[in-house]
Amino acid sequence: MITFDFMVPCEVVPDIQHKQWLKSVIRKEGLVPGDISYLFCDDAYLLEQNIAFLHHDTFTDIITFDKRVGEIVSGDIMISLERVAENARKFSVSFEEEFLRVMVHGTLHLCGYKDKTDQEAAEMRRMENESLLMFHGK
Repeated sequence: MITFDFMVPCEVVPDIQHKQWLKSVIRKEGLVPGDISYLFCDDAYLLEQNIAFLHHDTFTDIITFDKRVGEIVSGDIMISLERVAENARKFSVSFEEEFLRVMVHGTLHLCGYKDKTDQEAAEMRRMENESLLMFHGK
């Protein structure tokens, strides 16, 4: 089951279409959707979590906690809506498009994709773009 919880207001409200899309991304990887929770928060909360759990004293747009067991993809994903808005402006895309990109970014992490090296980051971006096309029915 995929759940969405909000600590702050959001101009995009994920619905069944988003859940089906994220499950499709997981299935495309040959994996099984499990329990995935998304928490949408602000910068302050995500910074607090980043320091507490990852010992990184930096702002970030997303933190993913992988709870995958075998082929069953499960985890907790925390997303700062302030960072999503800032990145949307920075990359000249709509808030909704950046929102979708960050959501699927976390899902791809749960599927095993990394983004620490340039090569990993390029592959992650390719998969994000492919996944966004799936959402838009292309």
